[in-house]
Amino acid sequence: MKRSERRILTTHVGSLIRPLELIELGKRSRDNQQAERRCHDALARATEDVVRRQIDAGVDLVNDGEYGKSSWSNYVLDRLTGFDASGDRLFEATWLGRDRIRFREFMKEHYPRGAASAPGQVCRGPITYTGQEAIRRNIADLTAALAAAGVGDGFLTAVAPASTGYEAANEYYPGDREYVFAIADALREEYLEIVNAGLILQVDDAVLANMYDELTQQSAATYRQWAEVRVEALNHALRGIPEEKVRYHICFGSWHVPHVADAALADIVDLMLRVNAGAYSIEAANPRHEHEWRVWQTVKLPPGRILIPGVVTHHTMTVEHPRLVADRIVRFAGLVGRENVIAGTDCGFAQIEGLRRVHPQVMWAKLEALADGARLASRELWPS
Repeated sequence: MKRSERRILTTHVGSLIRPLELIELGKRSRDNQQAERRCHDALARATEDVVRRQIDAGVDLVNDGEYGKSSWSNYVLDRLTGFDASGDRLFEATWLGRDRIRFREFMKEHYPRGAASAPGQVCRGPITYTGQEAIRRNIADLTAALAAAGVGDGFLTAVAPASTGYEAANEYYPGDREYVFAIADALREEYLEIVNAGLILQVDDAVLANMYDELTQQSAATYRQWAEVRVEALNHALRGIPEEKVRYHICFGSWHVPHVADAALADIVDLMLRVNAGAYSIEAANPRHEHEWRVWQTVKLPPGRILIPGVVTHHTMTVEHPRLVADRIVRFAGLVGRENVIAGTDCGFAQIEGLRRVHPQVMWAKLEALADGARLASRELWPS
């Protein structure tokens, strides 16, 4: 994994807004083999294009925009056995915590999923990984795009055990621990495919933080027990994989809601730092979490690790001024060391295909502001 040795490097969390034609091709390909081949060809071309656009915007550590996945998390349910549609069983949006209660009228109007129950998945059999063809296609598309752009390093995202089937229930395994570790064993196959291909693995784990508010209503110990099993399971899935090949992203949900129910970073940072990863990606630019840079005044980043704070956010349409971006970077560099900071984004810009957190023009402008701010910060942190 590259470090900011001579200047501040830039990256982002993963999901970028898909081209509309790619989304439409994907819908048609599910029912038509010929359309599926056209979709695969279009996906390869789109991946090459999005890699080039990231580089042109000034992003150093790039990915495939998650173009080859339907969503940040539930994509993996198509790559696992054991899960079936829940039928009449409905799930509340517990990952929203008490926001769904405090702001029920807002939810009904602006985020209906937060105000209503919905179908999900039920585990009714052994969980195994069957996504080899899909992940290998993702890898092939990205590595070809990196080669075409003359870039040697790229990353692919994959979901964490805690965030797998966040609207699912276990009816097969005898207990929660067995269920979570079965998921981890299956996900390990995807993780290994990525790192064995020479790519950086980013593990996405929003739900680890999102369940804080819901479970602490029972007790703080209830949440800690739930979360610790899932961190242990993730490390089980990562066993033997060098830490420098792994980035771990934790966030508080990309959805545009009040976020009053978010956990405080101080309450979960120790869990994050237990994950055997070389870099940690966190939210640090939106109005609910920007103040949490203060956590690093007392919490020490483990030796050799990297912090990837979000210095631009998907939460607003406003494009951050490069001077503001630079100030955020310099502040983190003063706390954890300039070589230990890579400038990033709070979260992805399109966690589900067809979803747009901002307009595409705004997204690219934010990534350009990220790069411009990193250049300003670099001049201050590495004065000639």
